[in-house]
Amino acid sequence: MSSRVEILNDGGFRSDGRKQYELRDITIDLSQQGTADGSAIITHGLTQVMVTVFGPREAKMRSQTLHDRAVLNVEMSVAPFSTGERRKRSRADRRILELSAAIESTFEPVVQTSLYPRSQIDIYIHVLQQDGGLLQACINATTLALITAGVPLLDFVCAVSGGVHSTEPLLDLTTLEENDLPNLTVAVMPRTRKVTLVTMETRLHVERFRDIFELACEAGQTIHKEMKRAVKDRTVALVGAMDAGAKHPSGDPDRDLTMEDR
Repeated sequence: MSSRVEILNDGGFRSDGRKQYELRDITIDLSQQGTADGSAIITHGLTQVMVTVFGPREAKMRSQTLHDRAVLNVEMSVAPFSTGERRKRSRADRRILELSAAIESTFEPVVQTSLYPRSQIDIYIHVLQQDGGLLQACINATTLALITAGVPLLDFVCAVSGGVHSTEPLLDLTTLEENDLPNLTVAVMPRTRKVTLVTMETRLHVERFRDIFELACEAGQTIHKEMKRAVKDRTVALVGAMDAGAKHPSGDPDRDLTMEDR
């Protein structure tokens, strides 16, 4: 059954007021979360995801270690209040397992795991709010959390969803649009323009696939700029704090004297 809300009106506007190729507002928070080595909270419109990274560290089970590289362990949890249906999902939920596997396969060729043999990198994903584009938000937040944890990557991984309404391509879909339109999610490395993930859960005509795929790759470049800016701002803030601490380690500028001054 089709939605009662008009996906794309005659003026070319979507139900939330965006144009066809317009992305939702993105907010990024890279502040420290607990004892995690790296963390990130990203918001795409009304979809919000928090990712924390621990490691590289010794694996909990020796049977899971590999002698030549690190193992990525992705665990995902969804808050019951993240959607209107108030449904509690366990970690064994099929949908959660599928998303976790997709994220793990996306980052395995990007993370330089060979630098950390016989170790494990734990990635914990917490879905706080959902309104479409969940996989793209998880991938983008995971990229930022790995970067803040100091895990070496070959490149950023930027993801965006796309769909088609009649013959009109759309980018960055909401839940309403995902439920009504054929859609896919593309994850791309912007520097090399290599694609690490293309996933499609609905049927899409082959003639429309190329248009949406190319648009999603270009949109990944835009998302990359926002992510890169957030990482740069975070780095500048940390360097500034380190410089301030080096100049006045005791918090008292009068005590920051050399032996000759005394």
